[in-house]
Amino acid sequence: MNQQQNPNSQMKDSSQMPAQQSHSAHEIFDARESIDGLIGTMEHYKMYEQGIQDQQLQNILNSQYQYMSQLYNTVVDAFQTGQRPPQPTTNYNMELSNDVTYGLSPSQPKQPKTNPQQIDDQCYSSFMLGHLKNCATSSTMAALEATNPVVRRVFQDSIPNFCEMAYEVFLYQNDNNYYQVPQFDQQTQNQLLNSYTHTQTQQH
Repeated sequence: MNQQQNPNSQMKDSSQMPAQQSHSAHEIFDARESIDGLIGTMEHYKMYEQGIQDQQLQNILNSQYQYMSQLYNTVVDAFQTGQRPPQPTTNYNMELSNDVTYGLSPSQPKQPKTNPQQIDDQCYSSFMLGHLKNCATSSTMAALEATNPVVRRVFQDSIPNFCEMAYEVFLYQNDNNYYQVPQFDQQTQNQLLNSYTHTQTQQH
């Protein structure tokens, strides 16, 4: 087997190869998994578009889809060339405030929907949140050990934006009582919050 067929037969430094070849095998697998997850998220967003009834949720979906379309092109450019993409990663800015409603109110027990007609905005927003959490996770995994520095940076920069989009959907769900936020009683909360103390910093 010659060197062309077996790239592992000789040790090489990344400075000795073109940027588009400066990828490890595990990086390519992780990147493809992340990109495929982003594609799946965008495709599902298109499926949800026709069923969503609430205009606010529709606006969130449209804004996030537009952002993900741009992000997708940035990631693909970095992945295929190994070089800085023409369109850098931008920041996603959500429209909702950070106000959260705490507490629990009585609600019916959940069970899986058995009819597509039963799928409502609570379902769609839950689906969206799940997709975004998966995108954040897969981007983190891809960034942690990527050998190409540009690919690593693009995935790393995308993580806060997936977090922002997921948080936006969480806030929408919370505002509509789809996602309730329980709290500990004050005594328990204080005990847990105060269960740590500072360490002594070492001077070198």
